[in-house]
Amino acid sequence: MKGSYILIVKIPENKRIRIGKLGHIDFAKGFYIYVGSAMNGLEGRIRRHLSENKKLHWHLDYLLGEGEVVEVYIKESNSREECEVARKLSEIFASISGFGSSDCRCKSHLFYTEDIEKIRREVSSLGFQLYFPRRM
Repeated sequence: MKGSYILIVKIPENKRIRIGKLGHIDFAKGFYIYVGSAMNGLEGRIRRHLSENKKLHWHLDYLLGEGEVVEVYIKESNSREECEVARKLSEIFASISGFGSSDCRCKSHLFYTEDIEKIRREVSSLGFQLYFPRRM
């Protein structure tokens, strides 16, 4: 299965986290929306993100060491849609500049809000389906 995915990551308290080469970033308590793609297999990519013992490679790996994935959404597609999804989310949510977008021209692939219901509405409106719900 190919396509795009969205991880909803809960940060339970204000934290300063080192994010690879981006350096230290202050994260407010709340929910973070990460947009990615997996053209070689959504299941494998999501499984990797959810695993606890992994090499820190992507910006997201550093964030996941401090937060909890509470929901995962997917959208099957044969084309990369993550940048278009990130653009649409940037019109609605605050972003963390440079996060997850070192290989494209997007400002960010990570967005923030305190309102998980708003996330659910917007993600659903973009055609994403809940893939692996986790308790909050």
